Amino acid sequence: MRPFLALAVAILKGFVRDKASVFFAVIFPLMFLVLFGGIFNQDGASRIDLIQVGELQLVEDLPAPARSAWDDTFEMSSLDDLDAAVAEVRRGDADVALHQEGGTVTAYFTQTDQTRAAMTQGALRAFVDGINVAVSGAPPSYTLEVQRVEDDSLAAIDFVTPGLLGWAVAMSAAFGAAATLQGWRQTKMLRRLQLSPVPTRTIVGARIVATLLIAFVQTAIFLGLGRAAFGLGLTGSWWMVVPLVAAGTLCFMALGLLAGAVTKTAEGAVNMANFLVLPMAFLSGSFFPLDMTPTWLQTISLAMPLRHLNDAMLDVMVRGEGPASALLPMLIMLGFATVLTLVAARLFRWETV
Repeated sequence: MRPFLALAVAILKGFVRDKASVFFAVIFPLMFLVLFGGIFNQDGASRIDLIQVGELQLVEDLPAPARSAWDDTFEMSSLDDLDAAVAEVRRGDADVALHQEGGTVTAYFTQTDQTRAAMTQGALRAFVDGINVAVSGAPPSYTLEVQRVEDDSLAAIDFVTPGLLGWAVAMSAAFGAAATLQGWRQTKMLRRLQLSPVPTRTIVGARIVATLLIAFVQTAIFLGLGRAAFGLGLTGSWWMVVPLVAAGTLCFMALGLLAGAVTKTAEGAVNMANFLVLPMAFLSGSFFPLDMTPTWLQTISLAMPLRHLNDAMLDVMVRGEGPASALLPMLIMLGFATVLTLVAARLFRWETV
């Protein structure tokens, strides 16, 4: 037990003293959390920039509740020159220019941002249809009520955090394992450990425990900052994040060991780990929802362990799923860890040849 604890403490001290490791494992992911948290916590960030050209009788005829909804939807400014308004839309300074002649309302928009353009057109059509019903005096045949399936207290940052945390855990575990393996090999530390009376399983166990502790501290800092600074909500079975992080850490530690086993330098090992983890982050929903991607790409992403980690943390932190929803993703990640470890052990060499 004493050699095990001594090795684990030595590994943790080495991590803390390595400023680059601390930066990429803790500070770098937190920068993304602060960035996304700042973006999604901005009030009115989703309002549509609308330029009113001349008088808009459409807006004047809106009943009070509809006018309130209009003001919540659009950030309005006014211009008398239609060409100048269209030029602003073309430059991207506004989302739409609205001009009315008689009963015809013309909206000038740009397709540069197709999502924004579709949202703008949909909102305008809804208001035009609403005012037409109001003017005709006929009651609407159908009404729509909307109700979100998630907890009403959840904010946008709650949906972003699980993916960012998954990426942070994957990056830290993979980079740490790859760099440590190659660093120990280049400094002949591996050979000295092999010749020492300490069993190999003790060395491996100490490295795993140290990596897990780093991942848990990383998770605590991540969630603590998100909750304190951006109002991150922790509801449902959020505590299942702990075993999920453990399984994800083991999985990506194995990926890092594979990167370290097949490369000959520490720089090569880190670059290979980055080559494997960074594209996986984009294809696994860490930075944006996979709903925006083609179906075939979503299918391919199911072969990536980070996709299962992100989905499972989203289930237990946001979607209100119970602990059972995390079991299958954990088994998948542990399966990846087993296969990758066996492959890394097969390719491993004690010294660079």
